[in-house]
Amino acid sequence: MSNKFKWEFQYPSRRMPILAKNIVSTSHPLACQAGLSMIRKGGNAVDAAIATAITLAVVEPVNNGIGSDAFAIVFDGKKLTGLNASGKSPAAWTPDHFAKYTTMPLLGWDSVTIPGAVSAWVALSKKYGQLKFKELFEPAIYYAENGFLVSPITATLWKQLAVMYKKDKFPAFHETFLPTGGAPKPGELFKNLNQAATLTEIANTDGESFYAGELAKKIVNHAKDTGGLISREDLENHQVMWENLLTMEYNGVTLHELPPNGQGVTALVMLGILKNFDLDQFECDSPQSMHLQIEAMKLAFSDAYRYISDKTFLEFDPSLILSPDYLADRANLIDQQKAQRFNFGNPPTGDTVYLTTADAEGMMVSYIQSNYLGFGSGIVIPGTGISLQDRGNGFNLIEGHPNQVGPEKRPYHTIIPAFVTKNGEPLMSFGVMGGAMQPQGHAQMMVRIFEYNQNPQAALDAPRWRVMEGLQVNLEPSFNKEAQDQLKRMGHQVYRGHYFEFGGGQIIYRLKDGYLAASDPRKDGQAVGY
Repeated sequence: MSNKFKWEFQYPSRRMPILAKNIVSTSHPLACQAGLSMIRKGGNAVDAAIATAITLAVVEPVNNGIGSDAFAIVFDGKKLTGLNASGKSPAAWTPDHFAKYTTMPLLGWDSVTIPGAVSAWVALSKKYGQLKFKELFEPAIYYAENGFLVSPITATLWKQLAVMYKKDKFPAFHETFLPTGGAPKPGELFKNLNQAATLTEIANTDGESFYAGELAKKIVNHAKDTGGLISREDLENHQVMWENLLTMEYNGVTLHELPPNGQGVTALVMLGILKNFDLDQFECDSPQSMHLQIEAMKLAFSDAYRYISDKTFLEFDPSLILSPDYLADRANLIDQQKAQRFNFGNPPTGDTVYLTTADAEGMMVSYIQSNYLGFGSGIVIPGTGISLQDRGNGFNLIEGHPNQVGPEKRPYHTIIPAFVTKNGEPLMSFGVMGGAMQPQGHAQMMVRIFEYNQNPQAALDAPRWRVMEGLQVNLEPSFNKEAQDQLKRMGHQVYRGHYFEFGGGQIIYRLKDGYLAASDPRKDGQAVGY
């Protein structure tokens, strides 16, 4: 596969791309090595992705865990397939139960939906894997039993997030993740023996224990004892969904995203709006280019927050929001000289870890796994090391809204893997973790690589913007002051945020005789290959 991107590295960075025939790229070095070891053992890119994901649940608990959700896009050598392993709300989650709230809870049992990550590991292994399921757990179990040295960025997040989970409300969290009374420091050894035992149980039962066995019993019993509404039936009824992907053509390539309940369509809408402008007349980091991208993103989010929900409750086929005529009408709302607030349109009817892997046989995987906020809900099942996600916060309390909280529904989901093809052939698997930053990061990578021909590592190194509420735009500190001042003059309420707020990306780009992998300098991770 030929490429036209430039090989300059014009932004401050700690990274160079990795060039090899077998690749793993993610946010933690130990997880990278775990995945690559599976390919060396004779496994494929899916085996590598699963082992990487399981290891990330151990070595980067500040962003994901055994009780997370997961999504994936897999190119198996012939076709692309999407996997939605997000969980539904408990059957007892009626709107009446949430009538006592003014906003959806962020912590505690009323934020916990059924965890899907374990089901993703099982489903991917059964459909595509070459190695035995048990083998994929070996690195993670080793690090849980023997400990791992906590990396610097993970340690910083551990310390910052720990204060959210008060000991009197979340005692099992403190026992599991703060056993010495505080967060581990960089370079400090951390063990999680309960997590090792749980992973061993999942490995030995092909995941059955988590949804219908001993682990399921522990989850349900703890819920009953502490005010949770998750039942045995909720766990037993969980199923993954294999999905067809939504697409958007952009500058000769095609971006593929999973359909709702994920927010991937938001990136597609932004790119579809940008197609109505001659973006390459402006310099890459110019305020004029940034303004158009920011306004297009705001338009995309205004529709996303109104319409995205569990697919069963969608008000129309999501492909309708991608129609060229509708996107052209939305593009016409943009004033090229002035920032605006936008309302949702009316289409015609009718904290997170990301990893990507690729092998010499042509298989590529784009995979994402997340607790949502930090360690998640704060609920940790005693004696198991299982921290439960807080994805229920993605629902809302608006009566009649398609994403209103209710029983057995999947919430609006922020975590999204992405994939790019060219002329039907795989070209790039990538993702940019970080809540609402994710579709914004996807779109910014697409523009930088396929509009401005930046190489993937330079695209990840580059400073990012992040649309917030109203006219607010968060700019990474490394943006030049001239661009910032011009955006202010255009009406954007610009401020500079911490680099943690701009996510972390990983990219694998297919070359003629192998791959190029890039890893975000905002994370502890790396790309590795051979």
